[in-house]
Formats: sequence, structure tokens, C-alpha cells
Amino acid sequence: MDELNLNNRSALAGLGLRRGLMSAFKQLSPDDIDFIEVAPENWIGIGGRYGRSFREIAERYPVYLHGLSLNIGGFSPLDTSLLKDIKQFMADFDCPLYSEHLTYCGDEGQLYDLLPIPFTDEAVHHVADRVKQVQDVLGRRILLENASYYAAPAQEMSESEFINAVLTEADCELLLDVNNIYVNSINHRYDPHDFLHSLPLERARYVHIAGHYDEADDLRVDTHGSDVIDPVWDLLDAAYERCGPLPTLLERDFNFPPMAELVLEVERIKRAQAINECSVASHRVAVR
Repeated sequence: MDELNLNNRSALAGLGLRRGLMSAFKQLSPDDIDFIEVAPENWIGIGGRYGRSFREIAERYPVYLHGLSLNIGGFSPLDTSLLKDIKQFMADFDCPLYSEHLTYCGDEGQLYDLLPIPFTDEAVHHVADRVKQVQDVLGRRILLENASYYAAPAQEMSESEFINAVLTEADCELLLDVNNIYVNSINHRYDPHDFLHSLPLERARYVHIAGHYDEADDLRVDTHGSDVIDPVWDLLDAAYERCGPLPTLLERDFNFPPMAELVLEVERIKRAQAINECSVASHRVAVR
């Protein structure tokens, strides 16, 4: 580890804070992770012992936000009350970014799932207009995540064309989820590395990596409930080659192993980031 100078990294590696991990988070040393990520909806206005525990953890680590219920692709009016609460939450905890899923999840009720938006020109304009509204309220750009999906209704363009068009028209940024690329590549039969390179990587500011479930040879389910597999780590390396070692989050939502095992996966992110930084530095020396 010392050979890679991990103590001097400019990149960051984090872990999602889940209530099932609260006590384990308190046992972490400051060097184990660089930041935490939470869904703001789960913590806005929370008091009592959970609120106290969250504030204690937030004093130790920067807090990144990844929303679950903005319903950016839906048709119901955007929840401006929620957005104002998120803006205040970001100010209270000095959160460096807020991301959401490029999906819809409601309309006349919360669906508790992240559903695919049709890949159409009409949907591009609709989503981009809503993103602009969100950014106007928050006073900053947001990030949209390339989502996992299991059906592509009314598809008029490719997934990557849709993502490119939305981010360009909305002038927002990309949360690059490498596990979602891998899951979709199996389920929709495309090359994950080709897809990665087709995305607007100049807009990437943040990365997610996670595990998934093998339902069948031709079906993967995005669960965040298992260890990251080697092909997904390979995609992370490929992303770093194009984007540099961006801040990267290990997502784990259930089936929690001992914290020491999660820290090992976070450490693997750190190592991949450090290798990329060393490679870039060596290249710069070579071309002088």
C-alpha cells in the first residue's frame, strides 16, 4: 500500500450510510473511508438517537447526497418543498453534491421502485425541463445516474443517446454507475466497455460501484446486496482511465458483511485510484 502513496491521494472513496450499519460506522477509523453517502429523504428532520448518530458521523466525514424520490422522469409537479428541504440539508451539512436517478418513481403516489423512462425525444425535453427546474431551486447543477432497467418501452434511441441528450440539454452532470452498466450489458446484450465510452464522460463527477444478483445466465438484478465482481472492477478501471480517479462510492444496501469486509472493498477502490494516479504521473514524466 505504501508504494502507491495512498495517504497522499487526491481521489476519494466512500461508503453508503445505512441504518443497519450505524453502529459499525462508529467503529471506523478516520482513514477507512473518505466520505459517506445518504438519501436525504431518509434523514431530513430525523431526530432522536438516529438523528444524533447521524450528526456524529457527519462531523467525521463529508456527506454526499443520492436521492430516491425526486421522480425526475414523472409527470406530477416536482416536490418543491422536498427540494427546499434538500437545499437546507446541503447547507447544514456542507454537502458537495446531490445526485438522482434518471428514472421515474411516482405520479399520484410513490411506487417504491425506479422505473425506466422511454428513450424518446419527447422524454429528453420533458426530463431536461424538470432538471432545469430542480437546478434553479437548488442553485447548483445536479448529477443524474445511468440507471439499471429491465425493459425499454417505446424506445426510439439508444440508452446512451438518451443519456447524452438529457445531460446536454439540461446542462447537468453524470453520476457514473459502473455496476449498472454491467447489469444492463447482460440483460440487454451489449458490450459494457463500448457503452462506457459512448457516455458523456466529460460530465462525470462521481462514480458508484456495487454488487448484483445472478438470476440467470442472461439476467442480472441490481441489488447492492453482494460483493463487487471482477468484471465490474474492470469497468471501474476503464472509467478511471477515461475520467481519472473520481470520488467513488461502494454501495451496499443489505446482506451486510462485517464492516472489515466492506472496508476491504473500499480499500480496493483506493488502490485502483492510486494505480491510475501513478499511471497518469508516469505518463506525464515520459512525455516531458
